[in-house]
Amino acid sequence: MNIIQQIEAEQQAALLAKRAVPEFSPGDTLRVFVKVSEGQRERTQAYEGVCVARKNAGVNSSFTVRKISFGEGVERVFPLYAPVIDKVEVVRHGRVRRAKLYYLRDRRGRAARIAEEQVVVSEGSAEKA
Repeated sequence: MNIIQQIEAEQQAALLAKRAVPEFSPGDTLRVFVKVSEGQRERTQAYEGVCVARKNAGVNSSFTVRKISFGEGVERVFPLYAPVIDKVEVVRHGRVRRAKLYYLRDRRGRAARIAEEQVVVSEGSAEKA
């Protein structure tokens, strides 16, 4: 491991100690709480949609969330370890067979739905069915 990778690993560990990142993958419906500053005030704003893509690149990891706002599809890319993100919640797990769900851009209404994955909770751990 070279020195750059070592420094990135240390930074990633420090960021994970501050804020836990839940396990999620493309197809999951996420609620991302973003810090918004308006003048002197700062508040959190929820952005809820389907995770379309995830890029795992250490400190540079990011994920793309797509939602329908006033009948128009809106996609937003969030850096996973950015200080603007307050927290990420997984609303529901989706069952998909692709790593990138860019085909959802062409789908409307019922055709854009993703089947929910049933999660079986047993003693001590949760398993996907």
